[in-house]
Amino acid sequence: MDPKLINWLAVIVAALSSFMVGGIWYSPKVFGNTWMKDTGLSQDEIRKGNKARAFGMTAFFSLIMSANLAAFLAAPTTTTGAQAGFLAGVWTFSAIAIHSLFELRSWRLIFINGGYSVVSLVLMGAILGAWR
Repeated sequence: MDPKLINWLAVIVAALSSFMVGGIWYSPKVFGNTWMKDTGLSQDEIRKGNKARAFGMTAFFSLIMSANLAAFLAAPTTTTGAQAGFLAGVWTFSAIAIHSLFELRSWRLIFINGGYSVVSLVLMGAILGAWR
């Protein structure tokens, strides 16, 4: 892997896209209320959480995911980038499912969290593939 071949601005934009997807995905109008119910978290507990840590670490790990995908991605097009993102999403969905099964989580929660991962990585891959 040659780091000179990576478009680092695209990596940052792709990482930020996961915030957009997450904001929509986990909103109360989409999966937020169901996610809270299945995790056993309340609005009060979420409000009391350390948002700086959660968002800071999310940004950090999103950058790692995006840079990792860019390093593996020899995708000259949006379509092949999205396909590579989908395949990476299948990996992460599988890891989420394995951990969640041992945590005795519901299939609904597995599909909410795993689905977010797949959609987020497809968008990341599409951005990285389009912006070569």
